Amino acid sequence: MKPPYQITHRILDLYGQITEALGICQSLLLVKPEARLRKQNRIKTIHSSLAIEGNTLNIEHVTALINNNHVLGPQKDILEVQNAIKAYEQLNEFNPVNVNDFLKAHKTLMNGLVENPGKFRRTQVGIIKGKEVSHIAPGYDMVPGLMKDLFNYLKNDNDLEIIKSCVFHYEMEFIHPFEDGNGRMGRYWQTRLLMKANPIFEFVPIEKVIRDNQEEYYRVLEQSDLSGSSTSFIEFMLDTINKSLRETVEDAKPASPDYKKRIEYALSVLNDWFDRKEYMNVCKGISTATASRDIKQLLIEEKIESLGTGRMTKYRKKASG
Repeated sequence: MKPPYQITHRILDLYGQITEALGICQSLLLVKPEARLRKQNRIKTIHSSLAIEGNTLNIEHVTALINNNHVLGPQKDILEVQNAIKAYEQLNEFNPVNVNDFLKAHKTLMNGLVENPGKFRRTQVGIIKGKEVSHIAPGYDMVPGLMKDLFNYLKNDNDLEIIKSCVFHYEMEFIHPFEDGNGRMGRYWQTRLLMKANPIFEFVPIEKVIRDNQEEYYRVLEQSDLSGSSTSFIEFMLDTINKSLRETVEDAKPASPDYKKRIEYALSVLNDWFDRKEYMNVCKGISTATASRDIKQLLIEEKIESLGTGRMTKYRKKASG
């Protein structure tokens, strides 16, 4: 049975905007010189999706782990990032309409974090919001059949791939097929489905915009539960995809001359470990937000390395070669 939803004027309008944005992004993400941008967006994707689930590592830690550097932090959080790095590296290897590949992806994402990674749950689960149960998932004995129907929808329905990816994301969250890892799997598999529509979605950090609008994300999930239709969730996700594409275009614009002059001077003066405050003292007149952006960009560009966590984090210029 086809999942219930309606194609609204807003959905059609957002789809048109996404098509336009894809055209702009096409030349940015599929050409060799933009390897840096692809890596930067992958870091944002992994950091944001796990932060939604409560992972405490910051974007500098994720950058360090992608670069195979040692970081200090909770072992579980480090393992979550390491698993996510592997899973996102394997995106192209999974068949987006194959339920067995879906289970393999869950095994990669959740390996060492749950008892039975890559297996559908064998218990009854619900989602607690505050002191109340906000969602009771279908019985565990129904999960294999419901997921089979959902994958048949992906294979056989003629709707646009981008819309089907949103429908899948909602329906999977409603079914809640796993004991843990449902949120990150819903976002991960939507990315894989979007890649059917256009391969550049592999490097569009949709998860970052979801994280920036996390309360709304959960609100529309709940609203769709109450209405028995994923329409409002589809509208939210299409808006999120459109914003993600637009942000990607902005991020691809060359860094301002001010940034380049600032970092060149700062790195010539800061010859040992420094923190954000010391960076601001050298680059007089910049805001805390600008300093944070500069440091994040320097880490992404691998011009500096980091040590420590939170307010204790220190940075230093990486040795050339």
